[in-house]
Amino acid sequence: MASSAGTEKALSLLRRLPRISLSNLKPNPGAHKNKTRGRGIHGGKTHGAGSKGSGQRQNFMRLGYETGNNPFYLRFPCQSYYKGHHLKLSYIPLCMGKLQMLVDTNRLRTDIPVDLTQLVATGLFSVHPEEKEGGIMLEDDGMDHFQTRMNIEVQWASEAVIAAVERNGGTITTAYYDPVALGAVCKPMALFKRGVAIPKRMLPPQHLIDYYSDPKNRGYLADPDLVAEERFILAQKYGYELPDISSSPDKDMLLERKDPRQIYYGLEPGWVVNMKDKVIIKPTDPVLKEFYAS
Repeated sequence: MASSAGTEKALSLLRRLPRISLSNLKPNPGAHKNKTRGRGIHGGKTHGAGSKGSGQRQNFMRLGYETGNNPFYLRFPCQSYYKGHHLKLSYIPLCMGKLQMLVDTNRLRTDIPVDLTQLVATGLFSVHPEEKEGGIMLEDDGMDHFQTRMNIEVQWASEAVIAAVERNGGTITTAYYDPVALGAVCKPMALFKRGVAIPKRMLPPQHLIDYYSDPKNRGYLADPDLVAEERFILAQKYGYELPDISSSPDKDMLLERKDPRQIYYGLEPGWVVNMKDKVIIKPTDPVLKEFYAS
């Protein structure tokens, strides 16, 4: 009986209280203090005297102006090291030891070719083309512990890294992606959900043509016959026996390569992936076929 009376009293109190809304919310007493201008006797920026000249106006000086002095960016001579610096790309580092750890923890599959899409899908890397990032750079840290046979595609690799991959019977390719293609290869689902055609990959700029055309760098634009010769030369240089890929059970996977205009494995430029109906729409117009094949 007493409990029901207490419940009824509490409900009647709630009925009389106003509902919480933006109109009746207010801070705790003493939590808000009005800001007052500092008086001269109490200090302040100018002790109450104000400013003279341009300080009384809002014509602020431009960035880098030093009121008549020789500015910082003109005090030093132009150096050739910084020539074309705004065109240079930065790469996300990936060491060989971490790559082996990704394989051991089943974050990367070795039965399919590994490219930038597979590496970003691990959730450990993010590439931002708008910040002049060009992809993944494979570093030689931990290459002595690397023991995986795989077909990997990165954007930059040194000679020691290439030797470490090929010593275990794997293959490596360095490939360039323009900013549009780079955004598509890093976030394929975002492209597929938009329902637009897969773009074609552009050729690298002039200052990167030599790198991606050199068989020593395993560039994707290099002649495959010259790449095979460089594989043998590199094995002699580092003193290891080059494994025979032709007799490997994973021969087809290890020798699989993308077309220079291709972004995804198994998907051609110009195709539209319909995620709702689970179908792939291919272009039939000869003009579109010629555009995406050129």
